[in-house]
Amino acid sequence: MFDVIVVGGGPAGATAAEDLAREGRRVALLDRAGRIKPCGGAIPPRAIRDFHIPEDMLVAKITTARMISPTGRRVDIPIENGFVGMVDREHFDEFLRARAAEAGAERLTGTFKAIDRAGGKTAVVYRDKDSGEERRVETKLVIGADGARSNVARQEVPGGDRIPYVIAYHEIIAAPGRVGDYDPDRCDVVYDGRISPDFYGWVFPHGKSASVGMGSLVKEVDVKKATADLRQRSGLAECETIRKEGAPIPLKPLDRWDNGRDVVLAGDAAGVVAPSSGEGIYYAMMGGRVAAMAAAACLASGRAKDLQLARKAFMKEHKNVFKILQSMQNAYYKSDERRERFVSLCHDVDVQRLTFEAYMNKELVKARPLAHVKIGIKNIAHLTGLVRPEAV
Repeated sequence: MFDVIVVGGGPAGATAAEDLAREGRRVALLDRAGRIKPCGGAIPPRAIRDFHIPEDMLVAKITTARMISPTGRRVDIPIENGFVGMVDREHFDEFLRARAAEAGAERLTGTFKAIDRAGGKTAVVYRDKDSGEERRVETKLVIGADGARSNVARQEVPGGDRIPYVIAYHEIIAAPGRVGDYDPDRCDVVYDGRISPDFYGWVFPHGKSASVGMGSLVKEVDVKKATADLRQRSGLAECETIRKEGAPIPLKPLDRWDNGRDVVLAGDAAGVVAPSSGEGIYYAMMGGRVAAMAAAACLASGRAKDLQLARKAFMKEHKNVFKILQSMQNAYYKSDERRERFVSLCHDVDVQRLTFEAYMNKELVKARPLAHVKIGIKNIAHLTGLVRPEAV
């Protein structure tokens, strides 16, 4: 009998398992071996600080972000007083799982099948990777951290089968040093309908390799061709391809994260990916942390309603940031004309500073209210066409 079984060993699940194990709870972490999520790999300094990420997990430290518009306009934004850390998910996720095991979590390798309550006891049924046999493991609670199309969410949580998502695809390529237009110290974000009609493309350095990819909600988009075009434009077409990966990225947090009984969701399963940017690692780990907190509270009190604490705690801290990012995505990702105006707006020094201060610290910057007013006025001017992009 486990106190908690965590289904899914990505950043959310591994964080939840580690936190609970460190509290002395008997925890199992169920994960499929070998699964690597397509991800640019960016983590902010706050994630490094809050979750004690060691220096050797960072494959690169980015000090400049380049925004590229449909017409080829380039805006380089220096990351003042900080950096964007880059990780390779193949090694980063395994590091988190191993750390959870060191804290006392028991690792199970296999594929989740169902939650079974025969005999009045909750149990997770999974297919063991090595034997191929179905196993039934009893537990008091389940944390579903099994991705954007979570089977736990589909089976247990209202709305869990209707979460909207973007299909993301990337290729990890060998890209040592400067090649073509590629700079190993700079992240490139491409807002161009020829690459993605409703999201963006990216070229993110990973030290000796790089992640090149894009995302789109439009099913007709050929994500592999779009990525090939992006590689061609970036001068990376001839670089060796190390691996290719695709997966859904959720677009909106679910309205409910628990089933009112014995299940709570975390990470992509709960829909906690930042709108506009698609950033997910920090929010996944924070989602895992609040899910662990809610599970611990439920175990201590015996009240199933304490599982609601996960969503309440997360949204209390991040709801306003998500709302602003969603508004920005709705306003600027509709067309190339709007994307052109968005990149134009990124020329503004106030926009640059407040954006990256908020990114690095994961909270809205309140220290410069006048700058917020100025940005609001400029934003309206760009959206209404009062400012021509060419004039900036």
